[in-house]
This record gives sequence, C-alpha cells and structure tokens, in this order.
Amino acid sequence: MPPVGTTTAAPRRQARSKPARGRPRAKAARGPLRIRWERVGRVLLVIVLAVVAGLYIQQGLAYLSARRQADEQSAIAARLARQNAQLAREAKWLNDPATIVSDARALGMIKPGERPYVVTGLPSG
Repeated sequence: MPPVGTTTAAPRRQARSKPARGRPRAKAARGPLRIRWERVGRVLLVIVLAVVAGLYIQQGLAYLSARRQADEQSAIAARLARQNAQLAREAKWLNDPATIVSDARALGMIKPGERPYVVTGLPSG
C-alpha cells in the first residue's frame, strides 16, 4: 500500500492538454457576421488619405503648369520689349535728317539747285 498523502495519478492538466487525434473538434456555432468597425475605420481613413493626396498632386501639377506658362509668357514679353526698343532706335535713326540725306545721295538724288556731275573713265577694279 502506498504511504498516506501520496498520489499516484497524473495531474489532470497534462491529460487534457493534447486532444485525441482521431476525433475532430466540434466547432462552435457562429452567429451572424460581425462588422469590425476598427477595420472599416482604418480602410476609410486610407481611402480619404488617398483622395486628399490625389487632390494635392492634381493641384501641384496645375500649379507647375501655370508657372511654366507664366515663365513662357514673361520670356515672350521680354523678347518683345527688346525688339520694341530696337525698332524705336531704328525709327529714330531713320528719321534723322543726316540719315535721310545720305540715303538719298546713295540712291543718286540731288538737292534742288545742285549741279549733277557724271564721272567717267575711271579704272575698273
């Protein structure tokens, strides 16, 4: 006989820890599917973030396009201002009486009352 106070049986915890392999476990019956609101909230936040990021990207591209157009227009305006200044100088030079006289002489014109001379017999070359 065993001494008093000693037990020979194995603890129950160890016996229940491993289920029998031959018999499948019974699944608990599930009720209706539950909505996982934390997951829905996260998905909605990601969608809102994507929409906001898309809007920022769209506005950024529109800004860059407008800035490029403004740079092109300012370059055109600067070129036209230079051309205008050049044409104003040329108009002032062409309206100068000395320029008018020299151009007329180059065309063979004479002033009223002047005697024209024709020089002939010059060596060519």
